[in-house]
Amino acid sequence: MLDHLYFMKKAIKLALKAKGQTSPNPMVGALIVKGGRIIAEGYHKKAGLPHAEVVALEKAGSKAKGATLYVTLEPCVHFGRTPPCVYRIIESRIKRVVIGMIDPNPLNNGKGIAILERHGVKVEVGFLEEEIKKMNESFIKYITTRLPFVVVKVGQSLDGKIATFSGDSHWITSDFSRKFAHRLRADFDAIMVGVNTILRDNPHLNSPYIKKQPKIIVVDSHLSTPQDALIFNNPQVILVTLPSQVGQETDNRRLLSKKATILEVKEKVGQVNLKDMLKKLASKGITSILVEGGGTLIGSLFDERLVDKVMFFISPKIIGGKNAIDSVMGRGVERVDRAFKLKNVTMKRLGEDFLIEGYIR
Repeated sequence: MLDHLYFMKKAIKLALKAKGQTSPNPMVGALIVKGGRIIAEGYHKKAGLPHAEVVALEKAGSKAKGATLYVTLEPCVHFGRTPPCVYRIIESRIKRVVIGMIDPNPLNNGKGIAILERHGVKVEVGFLEEEIKKMNESFIKYITTRLPFVVVKVGQSLDGKIATFSGDSHWITSDFSRKFAHRLRADFDAIMVGVNTILRDNPHLNSPYIKKQPKIIVVDSHLSTPQDALIFNNPQVILVTLPSQVGQETDNRRLLSKKATILEVKEKVGQVNLKDMLKKLASKGITSILVEGGGTLIGSLFDERLVDKVMFFISPKIIGGKNAIDSVMGRGVERVDRAFKLKNVTMKRLGEDFLIEGYIR
């Protein structure tokens, strides 16, 4: 048991080497152990490349015979961009497979374990499962619901403001917090903002601290995004809007369609239907979204109960003013006992600021 936990921890560390790179696939790490010694290891680097088990088996070669394979996620049985892993494991004559957690993908979900056992491979399941679930929380939400994992990130004052009554928001949180938040973007498929954020701040939304820039999604019901907005420095912009009326397509829509993907979604009370938007984004392989503003969009996502996790960067400043912009707007709840409650809450100090994280119950 102790050996299983020791080797599974190492497999998790291997999997995390590809953090932010494997979408829409999960992060997976694998080790091959013989005589208490690691003889090969591997991890899934990117969708379309070999899975972790296959990488490790290729390295082990004939030495894999009679060994134990440790893998964070149940080996797959279905053909995707790569062949199934279970048959490669069986061919290698691995004696035992120790699995962190069962694959939640309905195409697999226990089938890999059943095939291995039918072919005489001893299988043990359920080691550091909670750690592995957290590591792959975006994949699990996406593969089981066909919706992206939605994280709301806010930089606000102590009294919940993201801008003053004049619209000034530079800078509420510290430079340390902003750098930390910029690096977060590497972990997500896309960054999402409302069009008011573009009109007010004209952010570029790229991070100077990461190599692979996520897609940019702008929720813009009536396509009022300026054609010279800085976001168009990123070639992967998606403008989410309402369907155009026949014969009423504007010049602005035609010009914006040359700079971005226009994603038309259903209408809800004159605005973008956010649930339909998330379904369509998931159909494009977007498994995780970091929502960076503004208060109207964030409030609407809460109103529709579409938020999975929050990250609030709180600066010890008081802005005040009834016309200052709040971090969470929308309709809100009618009664305090219906407020959104967080679970698994953590708080850490970031320079002079505080970061509070938690999951929506």
